[in-house]
Amino acid sequence: MRTYIAAFLFSLPILSLAGEPSDLQPLPTVPPLPGASSNDSEPQITIRKKGTSKVEEYRMHGRLYMIKVTPFKGHPYYLVDTRGDGHFSRQISLDPGVKPPMWVIHQW
Repeated sequence: MRTYIAAFLFSLPILSLAGEPSDLQPLPTVPPLPGASSNDSEPQITIRKKGTSKVEEYRMHGRLYMIKVTPFKGHPYYLVDTRGDGHFSRQISLDPGVKPPMWVIHQW
């Protein structure tokens, strides 16, 4: 068994000397998907100052779907259009609210 492993290890440098084929050609470029642009998947973010707070508006395909308000003092909060009807509901964080139970089973 050791002789097979040794023969394999000694043959690796010889295999690397084989070289590359001479008829290699570059791959063609991939065309973009129809109807897709480079900015389709990224939201457009507009940052404004409103009084002492900072307001960030998030738009996708021209539709406003989320507003992040960062007051001068305090924690930021979000206004999210969850149904797409233009009515925004206030959320403290973007946490989905699913929290698995985390019980302490054993402690030293």
